[in-house]
Amino acid sequence: MHNWILPDQIEDVLPGRAWQMEKVRRDLLDVFDAHGYDLVAPPLVEYLDSLLTGTGADLDGQTFKLTDPLSGRLLGVRADITPQTARIDAHLLAESGITRLCYAGQVLTARPSAMHHSREPYLVGAELYGDASVTSDIEVLNLLIEGLRRQSLPPLLLDFGHVGIFRALLADASDDVAARLLPLLASKQADVVAEVARGLPHAEALAGLCSLYGGVEVIGRAEAELPDLPAVSEALATMRSVATALADAPVALSCDFAELRGFSYHSGLVFSVYAQGATDAIANGGRFDEVGRAFGRARPATGFSVDLKELMRLLPAPQPRSRAARI
Repeated sequence: MHNWILPDQIEDVLPGRAWQMEKVRRDLLDVFDAHGYDLVAPPLVEYLDSLLTGTGADLDGQTFKLTDPLSGRLLGVRADITPQTARIDAHLLAESGITRLCYAGQVLTARPSAMHHSREPYLVGAELYGDASVTSDIEVLNLLIEGLRRQSLPPLLLDFGHVGIFRALLADASDDVAARLLPLLASKQADVVAEVARGLPHAEALAGLCSLYGGVEVIGRAEAELPDLPAVSEALATMRSVATALADAPVALSCDFAELRGFSYHSGLVFSVYAQGATDAIANGGRFDEVGRAFGRARPATGFSVDLKELMRLLPAPQPRSRAARI
């Protein structure tokens, strides 16, 4: 075996691209800084029980584990940074008002999030703690859009939904039923959703989520078709506020009521950003109000992360620099 071969979907970033990626990283952080977001740099490894506490436990299957030779305790290599920033907000900063944090760093995942993705993504993100209103969701969305629009990217599409609607329609269904429904909804298998949900109070509405996707006008259809439940009405009001606030933003808007990525992690609005011509999201985010609870301080929270390596795939290749130019 050749000793220069790297593990599957772990890669070097070579000259030219590496500088280009670093410039994009700096540019995004400059945007965050200009809007009052303070930079934090959590460690690459932590004790496993800290990394996987609370909603972070959803990352268990993605986390590389090793034994600390100093303490004998299990360590984990982070597969996400949000649980770490929630720990910092809850335990180290412990501020009473709004806290705005940002970060940039590599994570390591046991499996790639998509077929051609790296298992060592470089995440650049921003998170806002301490405000439960839709105003903070709109703030982080505008921040994300501003940061991405400064790059030489193709036209962007912001797709958003709300996990509160699915939660409300599930009523008292078991976690097992929810787990079975999620992939069926994502693949728009309405007939199978109806079969799995048979006997639930809102089985028909759950199946109907599969057809509620498209432009922001689909929010009106949802208002007419979904049951008149308080949690559903609140979620739809949030989505309409977002659509109104971003009506003139330099991105296309779409809604998908059946796309519930990160359902067990998120608590409200969820969103992804796609670039024209690409099938995978370059940024994901949403509201995650419960993450800090495991650290003794549940706070309203919303934010996003940009996968810098996926973003780089969409940028023109940099011009090679001659050695003479660098002397």
